[in-house]
Amino acid sequence: MHIVVWEFHVRQGCEAEFERLYGPEGDWVRLFRSGDGFLKTELLQDSAAPSRYLTIDRWTSQPAYEAFRQSHTEQFQAIDQQGDLLTTRETPLGVFLLTPDS
Repeated sequence: MHIVVWEFHVRQGCEAEFERLYGPEGDWVRLFRSGDGFLKTELLQDSAAPSRYLTIDRWTSQPAYEAFRQSHTEQFQAIDQQGDLLTTRETPLGVFLLTPDS
């Protein structure tokens, strides 16, 4: 499994709109669902810093994720621009693989 994790710092007052865009039924997930190999996205809010969020995107493999990114570049950029208006910072935290015993 290929897991992509991002950190977002959301502008004050934009939390609900951010959650709609990045949440389980948001524009990102609807776009990802059109890609072969997409499994799910989780949206986590930091309980100690409510303007900080993590997204965890799960794909069957890195090739599936890369193929999706290449074939959906324009849609990806359009949604990313919407997110840019809602955030003060967006940081990729890494790409992770499940260990064999997970």
